[in-house]
Amino acid sequence: MQPSHHLADQKKNKEAAIFEAACSVIRDKGFHQARITDIARQAGISYGLVYHYFRGKADLFDAILREWWNGLYSMMDESGGESVTVEEKLGAIVDYFLDLYEKRPNLVHIFITEISRSTANLTTAHLDYFKVFFKKTEKIMAWGQSQGTLRSDVKARYLTYIFLGALEGFVSAMVFENQPFKGQDQKTRIARGILNVFFNGARSTHD
Repeated sequence: MQPSHHLADQKKNKEAAIFEAACSVIRDKGFHQARITDIARQAGISYGLVYHYFRGKADLFDAILREWWNGLYSMMDESGGESVTVEEKLGAIVDYFLDLYEKRPNLVHIFITEISRSTANLTTAHLDYFKVFFKKTEKIMAWGQSQGTLRSDVKARYLTYIFLGALEGFVSAMVFENQPFKGQDQKTRIARGILNVFFNGARSTHD
C-alpha cells in the first residue's frame, strides 16, 4: 500500500495536469467550444479520469476562476499594510497582472477573453469576484486620499475605475495581439508607464 502522502501528491499532480490542460484548451477553443475529451487528450489521461477529479467542464472553469481571484486577493491582502505606500500597493496589482501574463499566459488569456470581456460567462457568482476586487482597490484609493497622496476631488470609486480600466485595457491589448514580453526591462518599463499615467492625473497637487 502506498503511503498517504504519496497518494496525496499523486492526486495533486494529476489535478494540476488537468487544470493546465483545461487552461490550454479553453484558451484555444473558448469555454463553450472546449470539450472534456479535448482536455483529457491534452492532459494525457483517459476521459473518465477527468471526472474523478472534477465534476465537469463548469467545475474546471470555476477552479480556474478561483486560481486567478484567490491569488489576486491574497497578494492584495499581503501588501495591504499601512507601512506600504499607495504607489507600492497599486504597483503590486500591476505586477500581478504582468507577472502572470509572462509566467502563465493561458490563465491571463482566459481572464480577459472568458471573464472580463465575456457577458455570456459573467454570472452573478462570477460578478461577485469583480465586486470584491473593486472594493479592495477602492479601499486603497480611499486610503491614498486620506494620506494626501491622491486627489480628493475625484471619488475613490472613480479613481478605481480609471486605474483598473487602464490596466485591463493594456493587458487586453497584449492578449489580443499575442504579444510576449521582450525581457524584464520591458516589463518594468510597462509597469512604470501604467502607474505614471495614472498618478500624473490622480496625484494630489498638495502631495
